[in-house]
Amino acid sequence: MEKTKTDRMHRIAGRLEGTSFLLLIFIAMPLKYMADWPWGVKVVGWAHGILFIAYLYISWMQYDKQRISLKALALCFFAALLPFGPFVLEKKLEKSNQ
Repeated sequence: MEKTKTDRMHRIAGRLEGTSFLLLIFIAMPLKYMADWPWGVKVVGWAHGILFIAYLYISWMQYDKQRISLKALALCFFAALLPFGPFVLEKKLEKSNQ
């Protein structure tokens, strides 16, 4: 199956969303509670929220264009809720498309 622009956008959005989630959990939140620096959570939290919505929207576009199944769409949603989830799902979807 040939890669489309939407496939590339989905992969990039997943990586960005996953990275922002990890930054939020492992850097910004410890800085907030251990160094009393809440600004990081505010900035990274906003970025993560926007990237989360973008990832879900692009996942929906993939489903709508029949590039992924309803099951894969549901997996995208649940993967976005877990640390490292989008990275693991990307590998799984890549293997299934080959």
